[in-house]
Amino acid sequence: MDLRKPLKKSSSKSANPSPFAYDGLSRIIHERARLGVLTCLVTHPKGLPFPQMKKLCALTDGNLNRHLQVLQDAQLVSLAKGADRNRPQTIYRITTLGRKRYLEYLSVLEQVILDGAPAAKTLIEKSS
Repeated sequence: MDLRKPLKKSSSKSANPSPFAYDGLSRIIHERARLGVLTCLVTHPKGLPFPQMKKLCALTDGNLNRHLQVLQDAQLVSLAKGADRNRPQTIYRITTLGRKRYLEYLSVLEQVILDGAPAAKTLIEKSS
């Protein structure tokens, strides 16, 4: 899937009696901090240590820990314990399932943008 190209609106969307339900927006991923964590990990496929993720996502220790636990319980994130310069280090990585679910989630967000774009365009035109 090429994420640079917008998705074409599917013809089956118009036949759907609930076209704006967006069932693919998972509550697990949709939470702002967890979306940030997954985006951080998908852009760092080798994984990241906790302190670096904390900084990149602007979260506290407790907040990041809780969101990572939710993502681990959903099998979207895994951890590996090791050592760096004789100090314990935990590296977090997005799982194969996590990457798949994240990309599916982005596809639904693209559809939300496609659905809302005409209204945004109209609003911009009216304000000009």
